[in-house]
Amino acid sequence: MTKHHDESRLDNPPWFALATKQAHLGQCAELAARYHPEVAAFAGVANTTPEAFRQLGLLVAPGEHVLLTALEPLPPVEGVHAERLFAVCQMVDTAEAASATQDDVLRLAAADAPEMLALALETKPGPFGPRTHEMGNYIGIRDGGRLVAMAGERMRLDGYTEISAVCVTDANRGKGIAGRLMNILRREIRARGETPFLHVRDDNATAIGLYERLGFQTRQTFHLYRVGFD
Repeated sequence: MTKHHDESRLDNPPWFALATKQAHLGQCAELAARYHPEVAAFAGVANTTPEAFRQLGLLVAPGEHVLLTALEPLPPVEGVHAERLFAVCQMVDTAEAASATQDDVLRLAAADAPEMLALALETKPGPFGPRTHEMGNYIGIRDGGRLVAMAGERMRLDGYTEISAVCVTDANRGKGIAGRLMNILRREIRARGETPFLHVRDDNATAIGLYERLGFQTRQTFHLYRVGFD
């Protein structure tokens, strides 16, 4: 049975992930943190004060941008350029995952990273980098030797693990593969005493419908910003 955890941390997942379980995957200051650029494009701030953004700016190279989630519109801060991209729904798993056959499911590792990146570029599930696979467990399916589907774990914080990079090639859609991979991950996450959650664009009705059928419910809606500094 899943233990009770502080759900308020889900209001700021990048910050709480980088400040705890995934600190080794990025850089962290007192009020700001960011993942290594090859791991993930996300950054987090403990709050939206000018000091937090000043600290974040010290972690971001000139001309570089990071992605930031916020429940409220970001306040204007001198020297910070924040472009709102779109809204993102955060959905939390509320149901027991169905058992799923794993006969053809592979554990993906560093050797698979180039193919994982190519699949993400083809199917566009969201930001994905050469080292994103280091964030958690990734699984996939091959067809004729080619990686045609995958899903994995991205942000991890106390009590919660994000499911991400759920993608299937066009030729293999409609076969229930995405749901099957997600159910495998959901059961593994639950077995660790954690709760699965995910993020999806608020206008992606097809994906939201799938996640709702699996038992996910929308908890919050975030603004996603692309942030750079003078």
